[in-house]
Amino acid sequence: MANYTAADIKALREKTGAGMLDVKKALDEADGDQTKALEIIRVKGLKGVAKREGRTVAEGLVAAQVTADGTGETGVMVEVNCETDFVAKNQTFIDFANSVLAAAVASEAADVDSLLAAQLDGETVQAKVEGIAATIGEKIAVRRVARVTADKVALYLHRTAKDLPPSVGVLVATDAAGGEVAHDVAMHIAAFSPQFLTREDVPADVVESERRIAEETSRNEGKPEAALPKIVEGRMNGFFKENVLLDQAFAKDNKKSVGKIVEEAGGNVQGFVRFRVGS
Repeated sequence: MANYTAADIKALREKTGAGMLDVKKALDEADGDQTKALEIIRVKGLKGVAKREGRTVAEGLVAAQVTADGTGETGVMVEVNCETDFVAKNQTFIDFANSVLAAAVASEAADVDSLLAAQLDGETVQAKVEGIAATIGEKIAVRRVARVTADKVALYLHRTAKDLPPSVGVLVATDAAGGEVAHDVAMHIAAFSPQFLTREDVPADVVESERRIAEETSRNEGKPEAALPKIVEGRMNGFFKENVLLDQAFAKDNKKSVGKIVEEAGGNVQGFVRFRVGS
């Protein structure tokens, strides 16, 4: 029997994120040698890359940071996915995701393809993705990257479970005055997931579709024809209040809209980005 303990199994699992059975098999094959077992896990993982391509990666984390320069602030956020929550909370995976974030910051990548082609410790991020997938034994994917620049950029990361890394991330860009309430706005966005910043940002085809649905629904309910325009406008206002950030009722004071809160601070919101793992 190979010379290793339960503590050795635990240490190798924490280092690689691999499953119990895979770790035990590797330690058996390596006669308890941790270094050799780690190499075995990695080699077997590389052989399984093609088999993992079709798997779903619905777990993972969001990582982000905000840096300041002489003219303002820049926020960068990435979503890195894996297959299971076991791997999502593994320190090896978390460290890897943070290194991907660092590569995004350094390379100024604005899209995933550019990020995957960026350098990270002498290799491309894509090569690093393949390497970590081989070590862990799960499909790993860099799904999204966002970059926001403004006078002030607020960051909020939210954990949906205490034992998991952040799965919701928000960046909010404001002018200097808006920075006073930007963090509260970011927390609001995390909770209420608006789709658009202003009514003007809602695509014309979406507005047209919602208006048509509101009109057809009202007719089907037997509303008087003469009252339809007012009823439809009321329902459209409801749509905007649900989906447009500045129209939404503010989380901390639902008697005021987010737009009103920002206005009272003397500022304005210039943009936002919200990531939720797997959605």
